[in-house]
Amino acid sequence: MKPLAITGLGTVSPVALDHAGFLAALGAPAAARARAFGGPCAALPADKLPGARAAEVRGFDANAFLGDKGHRNFDKLTKYLIVAAKQALESAGLKQNGQFVGKLGPDQIGICSSTAYGSLDSITELNLVAELEDPRYINPARFPNTVINAAAGYVSIWEDLRAPNVTIVDGNCGALDAVLTCETHLAHRRADAFLVGGGDVLSEPLYVAMQKLGALAEGDDDWAPGQAESAGMHLGEGAAYLCVERRSEAEARGANVRALIAGYGTAFESPTEGAFLLNASPVAVARAIRLALDDAGLPPSSVDAVCASCSGLSKWDVAELYAIEQVLGADVAVAAPKAMWGECFAGAGALGMASAVAWISSGAPVGPLLSGHVEGSCDVVVVTAVGYYGNVSAVVIKRA
Repeated sequence: MKPLAITGLGTVSPVALDHAGFLAALGAPAAARARAFGGPCAALPADKLPGARAAEVRGFDANAFLGDKGHRNFDKLTKYLIVAAKQALESAGLKQNGQFVGKLGPDQIGICSSTAYGSLDSITELNLVAELEDPRYINPARFPNTVINAAAGYVSIWEDLRAPNVTIVDGNCGALDAVLTCETHLAHRRADAFLVGGGDVLSEPLYVAMQKLGALAEGDDDWAPGQAESAGMHLGEGAAYLCVERRSEAEARGANVRALIAGYGTAFESPTEGAFLLNASPVAVARAIRLALDDAGLPPSSVDAVCASCSGLSKWDVAELYAIEQVLGADVAVAAPKAMWGECFAGAGALGMASAVAWISSGAPVGPLLSGHVEGSCDVVVVTAVGYYGNVSAVVIKRA
């Protein structure tokens, strides 16, 4: 991979509503976690789910970011993605006060987005109307929200981005896999800049599904990402976009290159027995990291920190940490940002890459740490995303 320039960032997360707040939250992980899990969640009715704990984007008002017109029928994910996109475009210097500035216009900017369960809440809403009332009462203006790539489509419409728009749906790994899609489009000069990332949102049906699978830590159950004794994961929500460009052209237009995407790797190991669908594979984790480092042309010894995918699902966390130690050694700093904002699925990978850029370019402390520490500056970060079926992706982000 030719290194790609990261020139802008936008985040909407349980720890902060904008990217400036996100950077501040990384410096105070305990306070960030307290905010994220501070009280009951509007998306999870307490009478039905009394033991529910989840990290919610609290206090979000779309009107404050987008004005009071044009988004009434958008679902929550669409609003989060539009706000993250707006922040990323502004911070990249591609837009100012909603207007394009500089060399790049609408035909030169695209989107490589991801989500895992982005339309589930909208599908549930319309199904309930059809079942409990009458199909004639379904609001046709809200029906497009049930299509999983509609959210990214609305981002293009809202921000007038006319280059390719792709939505990747492959669970936890989607935001990192969007990097490969972006690289392909840039290499073929189908656009000059892409918003890369994605998001997911909390919903009652998603929570109930994970609850029935026994994947959640509830009530007073121990939740400890990266620890073998963790009883399960806590859900979260959020969205993030990185503005990614070809490095030479970003520098030529005078952009602030915050960091570089230097390598990408992905791997898959099927379950060892046909009776099982789920698979926590340290082999796939190790191979994905090695492939990403090979793609970046960097040795394992160059890695300062790993932004790990650990969420509290002990089987997967233990497999991931074992593989990281095998490839990068026992002394590498390993952080688990999901300890601040829960499992956001596709949004977690996007927020993980945003965290890595912050550690490199803004001097934000690497954390919350599971092991190791960073001496001096943080120059190379490996971001991982571990799926539940033996699929793993990794991205190398380094100092420009």
